[in-house]
Amino acid sequence: MLNLPRPWRLPLLGLVLAWALLVVLYYDTGAAMVEIWNRSETFAHAWVVPPLSAWLIWRLRADLAVLVPRPALRWLWLMPLLGLLWLLGELASANAATQFALMGMLVVMVPVLLGTEVARRIAFPLGFLFFAVPFGDFMTPWLMERTADFTVVALRASGIPVFREALQFVIPTGSWSVVQACSGIRYLMASVMVGTLFAYLNYRTSAKRWAFVGVAIVTPLVANWLRAYMIVMLGHLSGNKLAVGVDHIIYGWVFFGIIMLAMFMIGARWSDPDPAPEPAPADAVAAGASPQRWAVSVLAAMLLVVMPLQLRTQVQRVGHHGTPVLDAPALPGWTWSAEPIGSWSPHFEKPAAVLHGRFEAAAGGSPVGLYIGYYRDQRYGRQLITSVNHLGSDEEDKGWAVTLRDQTTLASLEGELPWRRAELRGQALSAVSGGGSLAPRLRVWQIYWINGRPFISDWRAKLYGAWLNLLGQGDDAAVVLVYADKAVAGPDDAALRDFLRAHWAALDKALQAVRDRDAARKQ
Repeated sequence: MLNLPRPWRLPLLGLVLAWALLVVLYYDTGAAMVEIWNRSETFAHAWVVPPLSAWLIWRLRADLAVLVPRPALRWLWLMPLLGLLWLLGELASANAATQFALMGMLVVMVPVLLGTEVARRIAFPLGFLFFAVPFGDFMTPWLMERTADFTVVALRASGIPVFREALQFVIPTGSWSVVQACSGIRYLMASVMVGTLFAYLNYRTSAKRWAFVGVAIVTPLVANWLRAYMIVMLGHLSGNKLAVGVDHIIYGWVFFGIIMLAMFMIGARWSDPDPAPEPAPADAVAAGASPQRWAVSVLAAMLLVVMPLQLRTQVQRVGHHGTPVLDAPALPGWTWSAEPIGSWSPHFEKPAAVLHGRFEAAAGGSPVGLYIGYYRDQRYGRQLITSVNHLGSDEEDKGWAVTLRDQTTLASLEGELPWRRAELRGQALSAVSGGGSLAPRLRVWQIYWINGRPFISDWRAKLYGAWLNLLGQGDDAAVVLVYADKAVAGPDDAALRDFLRAHWAALDKALQAVRDRDAARKQ
């Protein structure tokens, strides 16, 4: 058993009990975090974060032994803020927000129950715990774009002609594409975590530490770009016999390991000696707090922790429920058909209701496609705005790829209404490059409808939806996609622009009717 100093026994017992209760109350949030560690290689490193944090605190045991822990209730003001962050994240089905909030509550319990000076001396080990939160996947598309940019530029500089379209490109010996595994996000996450730990252990000044963390961010990015270029070159020079299968992943990790080893070996040249243990502060109080004060501190902290759970229960009770039913609105001069245009279907997971088909002009002409994915009672795995929902095909199905994205505005009665636009190609570039008929192309206009208000920003839509849900107005939301063949859409998507200018109000009214019908039924 640990031979704890007497002043530490009761405070540590209170902290363990508070943490245990916090884990029980927020079990679903913690379990969701662990599930991501299990299924995502990007965040597999998170498994070692808690034991590393415990080891870092153990290294500082001499610094802590000279202190007498005392509750610092002034830190309790952080608990309502963290609770609000958790509640908004829960209502918006935003994993990162709820998990950061839970980790923040665990960390804030330390100064609340053990005191400010104790928390100050173990500030880095406590902060290191936040690396356990699976966060950063939103950077994957940007990283994929930069990897493709560098690879194409490097190939052309090497004298190899390249035809590029979005994340796919063709060289004389074959076609290549930058997929999620090529983004470098795994390298970046692992490098930043290990680099931050290395900087803390080896340097004593903030300037040195931040400089090395900066190196740990830049190095994996550049290393991944070089890795992607070298893999394509290996395939090109070997006649596609090397670096085109599993060995391409193996080469990547071997190269990354060599780069990381070199980075740490160079960084170690400027390492500083370990500091001497810190003495007790001059104003330290020899006597600890009374048992009554510890009990009051734990009780106050736990009451603040329970409040977000109670608020969530109340919000869920007053929201809209039931399965929505979508019907195509009647548009003058158009007839509805439940048959979509072509084979394209967007990848939006588990909407509560779907409407997908096309409008055909009564006077003849080319059709306009419409997809509406309607969401209600959103929760993890069934939310509108998430990284797994996108316009292209599922990753296992290479049939459709997004080749262009931009934004535009549409004049409406309410003013300028922003829309996202995208162009999709309906066949793998490798097949297109082999000759034959041209691949089909679609022009797609997209908007989020959040409980009656349109958005194109993911984070604004999530925040607005969470706020309305908090006010008890439900979480009804939808994605609206209007699309047509590129040749039919015309210059600057004139056909889609005219269609939406004339009929967006009718589409919006139909969505509001779905929401209001179920709200009236509940009353």
